[in-house]
Amino acid sequence: MRTILHLDMDAFYASIEQRDHPDFKGKPVIIGSPPDQRGVVAAASYEARKYGVHSAMPSKTAGRLCPDGIFLPVRMQHYIKVSEQLRAVLEQFTPDIEPLSLDEAFMDVSGVMRHWKDAPELARTLKQRIAATLDLPCSVGIATNKFLAKLASDLEKPNGLCVVPPGAEAIQTFLAPLPVRRIWGVGKVNAKKLAAHQIFTISDLQRKSVAELGRIMESPTAGEHLWALARGIDERPVETVTEDKSISREHTFSEDCTEPEVLRQVLLELTEQVGYRLRESKRYALRVSIKFRTSDFRTHSRQESLKSPISSDRELLRHALGLLEAQRIKEPIRLIGFGVSQFTNSMIVAEEQPDLFGMETDDQATRQRNERLDQAVDALRDQYGRNALRRGNWTLSDE
Repeated sequence: MRTILHLDMDAFYASIEQRDHPDFKGKPVIIGSPPDQRGVVAAASYEARKYGVHSAMPSKTAGRLCPDGIFLPVRMQHYIKVSEQLRAVLEQFTPDIEPLSLDEAFMDVSGVMRHWKDAPELARTLKQRIAATLDLPCSVGIATNKFLAKLASDLEKPNGLCVVPPGAEAIQTFLAPLPVRRIWGVGKVNAKKLAAHQIFTISDLQRKSVAELGRIMESPTAGEHLWALARGIDERPVETVTEDKSISREHTFSEDCTEPEVLRQVLLELTEQVGYRLRESKRYALRVSIKFRTSDFRTHSRQESLKSPISSDRELLRHALGLLEAQRIKEPIRLIGFGVSQFTNSMIVAEEQPDLFGMETDDQATRQRNERLDQAVDALRDQYGRNALRRGNWTLSDE
């Protein structure tokens, strides 16, 4: 039997700011654009969430909901470094780690349980070590699979520890009273579909057949998904991810996203995070990709192989936005991701030799200028914060 932990740092960006600025503790901290500027919320402290503020919300809306909110710029490079420190702590417990984002990860601790009294003891020690090392709170869910562990970590936030009992009958009993929104992938749209058939709790789902759920959701895949998760069935393994083969970032919306502008803004942020990590590793990418998960539980992806290796934000964004437009997904979006792969240590491939007189081509010169510019921007952001320089409303038509 597997033992899976899902670790989720509580309000990660906001908690880091409250840690670094003790005067902000206990106050509504909102990370993102100021309320008088165009932009979205990247993160919100639990004090701000009480006002209804959440990630991907337009900053103007957040300002209206929480007029006393403390708006702070995104310090992405700083958050990435703290995330790396977090990863080092997790690796003290097990090598089997699947990072989902900067602030959450799955851990398969099945192979190390012989060193511990039980899983809760391991989890408590993990939480204590994170608190001692990083001075940050986290929540941990313990279960026999990834779905249940993630659900458990959400149930007792913040700074919680929740265990899902093993065994098919015990798992179904544990899930039964929970609202259907606790099922991974059930947002407002799907909850409304289910409510129209008097399905409000997971217990209601458990009484339906696969075929019935497929008809209700108008998708056999969605029906199978709901039927399995309502019974706590999830066979996905914890997949250890290294950045040797790829660099990627994902964002899961708290509510299914239906606004193209918000989707573009989040993709921009993810692309810049990937670009920073790519340049930090002193590599260039020959393949870019985007991923979507829609409200019908389907995952869509699109990738593009490049003729020339790239690492600059401008080039990465151009390809990311091109893939976004080409995908043409009209359904509400639950998750969006961006990644790069097929690395090289040089921006010049064999086919791009200098001319006979050793002069650079225009493309090479432009890419080298972009690289130097991005390195300067990275240095400024490292020193002064993510919002020291901000990209405007960038589009494919920008030159």
